Amino acid sequence: MIERQIEIETRDGRMSTFICHPERGGPFSVILFYMDAPAIREELRDMARRLGTSGYYVMLPNLYYRSGVMELGPLSADPDSPERIKMFQLMGSLTIQLIMSDTDSLLAFAAKDGQASKGPMGALGYCMSGQYAVSAAAYHPDKFLAAASIYGVRLLTDEPDSPHKAAKRVKAELYFACAEMDRWMPLEQVEPLKQALSEAGVQAEVEIFLGTEHGFAFPSRAVYDKPSAERHWERLLSLFRRRLG
Repeated sequence: MIERQIEIETRDGRMSTFICHPERGGPFSVILFYMDAPAIREELRDMARRLGTSGYYVMLPNLYYRSGVMELGPLSADPDSPERIKMFQLMGSLTIQLIMSDTDSLLAFAAKDGQASKGPMGALGYCMSGQYAVSAAAYHPDKFLAAASIYGVRLLTDEPDSPHKAAKRVKAELYFACAEMDRWMPLEQVEPLKQALSEAGVQAEVEIFLGTEHGFAFPSRAVYDKPSAERHWERLLSLFRRRLG
């Protein structure tokens, strides 16, 4: 496995990005892996490596670079702790427009790397970034043929760039994994999401993982559910094999 931590120039600064891919057999299809709210950490790098060892060129950018933050470190379980308050402030500082600008910079870098395939790409986002994975597929419909949101939030908003509205521009196959117990994406929003995707004519699957809570795929979380986490990996790898090769 080849691993690199590099700085990618963006419109707003330098975005530290973890890149990994196999040593042999390239070039490899690109997957943009958008982080969740607790920021970059070894847990996410390990997940990127799992994708990389499956035969992909994975880019995991630090989306908080504008705030000068690389890693938040361990978070207290107390929702009123300073660390969690800071996390929500950082999350609130991001917009789809900002992340799509960052996505342009990631794509420009990959286009110049001989290990990155010029063929179809994939996008993956957890929690706050499910919306960014779907948006990437909408903003670059001729590049992304697969996108996945894992317990993604803010998928249905009143904003003009809400993912459920942007989906009509998508050519990718979409996959949504939803936790049964999720205060950030409650079940009453799942059916409207399905309806919006159907009306947009999108090839999409929305799957509810019964008995799980938001964050179930992260091994370091107290809510980690190994059978469901492994099932989510099966869904992701099947999607990427089917659409990216």
